Amino acid sequence: MSQEWNIRSRGHVCTICQKPLVDKTPVVSALKETADGYERFDCHPECWKVQERDWTPFSQWDGVYLAPVKEVRQEPLKKEDAGELLRQLVTLDDPAMKNVVYVLAVMLERSKILVERDAKEQEDGTIRRVYEDRKQGDTFVILDPRLRLENLSEVQQQVVALLSGEVATEEEQPSADNETQPETT
Repeated sequence: MSQEWNIRSRGHVCTICQKPLVDKTPVVSALKETADGYERFDCHPECWKVQERDWTPFSQWDGVYLAPVKEVRQEPLKKEDAGELLRQLVTLDDPAMKNVVYVLAVMLERSKILVERDAKEQEDGTIRRVYEDRKQGDTFVILDPRLRLENLSEVQQQVVALLSGEVATEEEQPSADNETQPETT
């Protein structure tokens, strides 16, 4: 599958019975791997139990449905936060940003904004991690690039630059494959 990460929003109706999900009630969420990516299912637990399936979920978890909260418009010049940046980078689907996407996801997990729902090792040895936004219910399937410790500071610098609004050119962006030596004075 060429797609390394993707995002799927939480549904607001049961995928099976099509009845609305009720705020603060249990919900079963699952991802089905398809040729085009992942299909997300959000269902009443009782519907999920009785639904016959001829497929095995890529990932499945129990949660609580939280109805969407109306967003308050913010100033258009506000700097992006880590969650907004993650969504923007996931939408771009740029393989060159896989390390940044992964570090952002881990940052958001540590901040308790994202929760890791599953991790699946693929036949090619890669690991795809399934994260869910606790409040918004969005699901992210993110490639774990298995960063090496010596490359982590370069990626952290990229993340800081992106979060601070600095735009790095392709020449200025550090590569996780190249080791950079500090300058001596």
